[in-house]
Amino acid sequence: MPILDPVPVLAGVPVIPVLTIERAADAVPLARALHAGGLGVIEVTLRTSAALEAVRAIVAEVPQCVVGVGTVTRVADIEAAVAAGAKYLVSPGTPAELAAALADAPVPVIPGAATVSEAMTLADRGFRVVKFFPAEQAGGVPWLKSVAAPLPQLAFCPTGGIAAGNALAYLALANVIAVGGSWPAPMEAIAAGDFGRITALAREAAALRRPRVTTAA
Repeated sequence: MPILDPVPVLAGVPVIPVLTIERAADAVPLARALHAGGLGVIEVTLRTSAALEAVRAIVAEVPQCVVGVGTVTRVADIEAAVAAGAKYLVSPGTPAELAAALADAPVPVIPGAATVSEAMTLADRGFRVVKFFPAEQAGGVPWLKSVAAPLPQLAFCPTGGIAAGNALAYLALANVIAVGGSWPAPMEAIAAGDFGRITALAREAAALRRPRVTTAA
């Protein structure tokens, strides 16, 4: 099966909320709050035991949201995530065995890379959108500017250390399709059930969309 393109999933989406959901009961109100704020593409990370149950609940009750599953680190995670209803998959890094399995996934994939060599390996395998992680720690905006010319076939979704204060610097780059971050849905707000705050933060994040005017050198 050919690699499926994630660009249609991400088109027009400036920020993907990266969610760590401790309680499955929070999943539906959280997804509704983010969607109400204009962020309809979300990523639920496989960092908790509630993650897959949360994905199933959102798929069933908030169908207007596009739910992806992140922190895919094992081949077995792929089948479990797709069975739960994931519409796309995200990995923090992509060792060879995982890359081979992700290339055959029945949904779009955003595989992770932190170096030029890793990004080139994924491009050679056929991936066209790569998660740059951890973005700030691995070189940030200067790194993305530097790789734009030698890797023109790749678009990036940087994640890691990105927040409201620096997201626009990433979104201004021609080779950045979207950014991922947890700031629209802080864990303390989820724990407190403060979904009104989450909607407000999502609205601010959704407003970050603007034409990509910076050219990479």
